[in-house]
Amino acid sequence: MAQRLPVNVYETEQAIVVVTPMPAVMAEDVHVTLDGRTLSIRADCRTAAEKDYVLHEWHYGPYERDLELPEGYLGRAEGSFGNGQLALRVEKGDGSGSGPREVPVTARAA
Repeated sequence: MAQRLPVNVYETEQAIVVVTPMPAVMAEDVHVTLDGRTLSIRADCRTAAEKDYVLHEWHYGPYERDLELPEGYLGRAEGSFGNGQLALRVEKGDGSGSGPREVPVTARAA
């Protein structure tokens, strides 16, 4: 079952930024789409090593989250992933002529 991602969201002068932790995945495992004001974040977990846990309080992916963005943020969107953290940036704009779209996510240098 997919885990619901916690997010931090803040506004800059030109964009809204969404940041979320995603341990144990790589940039290529992350899939982000923007459909109207709905930002969808998904990531599959790579095969987890079998362990004989004594205490197991948190899990690695899969992850998912749908987030409704405020009005006015339908412009260019991009993401970066590094150190187990995804940062997404969606610029102000009306999104004219655009339907559902994939948001590119690139790997940040460590």
